[in-house]
Amino acid sequence: MSATLVAPSILAADFANLQRDIEMVNKSEADWFHIDIMDGVFVPNISFGMPVLKAISKHANKTIDVHLMIVDPDRYIKTFADLGSNVLTVHYEACTHLHRTLQAIKAEGMQAGVALNPHTNISVLEDTIQDIDLVCLMSVNPGFGGQSFIENTYNKVKALKELINKKGATTKIEIDGGVTNKNAKQLADAGADVLVAGSYVFGSENPPKTIANLKNLLS
Repeated sequence: MSATLVAPSILAADFANLQRDIEMVNKSEADWFHIDIMDGVFVPNISFGMPVLKAISKHANKTIDVHLMIVDPDRYIKTFADLGSNVLTVHYEACTHLHRTLQAIKAEGMQAGVALNPHTNISVLEDTIQDIDLVCLMSVNPGFGGQSFIENTYNKVKALKELINKKGATTKIEIDGGVTNKNAKQLADAGADVLVAGSYVFGSENPPKTIANLKNLLS
């Protein structure tokens, strides 16, 4: 089994020194960049938009994993492809026609992801799991960094892994929110393939070392 990937969340980076932090992630043992786009409607917060993602893409040399916490994401699928997204994740709760949205993402050459809020049961993906490249389980309520991890996430990871295996899918499981060295190994053991870490990485005294320690725990 391949080692679990680590994706630092740029939402927790220092926006006044964004290029420095992007280059730190480039040089670190991190696998992906995780970029949260928030619209202030689907979630209460607003993060950053297209110009900032364009600037990040210019410097990032690892997979760019974009997580849209926005209403009506279909309007922007092509835009995010043009801006360099490799993985584009939409929220199940924001998509009326999820299957069509997934096909539109793939048509633009990106991997298609679906995020589930903490209250959404994984059973809602029963009919689409074979079309999904990545499921992002929110282990905090979306919209704000620095929240505490929701313990029920372990059960959701196991249930999702069972669904993926039952359907013969190759979907990756990503965990977003409250990931630290205290729960990373347990999440990986439950079946998580990608761990998003924001405040835990960028709030530490030595972010490259924090990333290396996480990778070491997961290897």
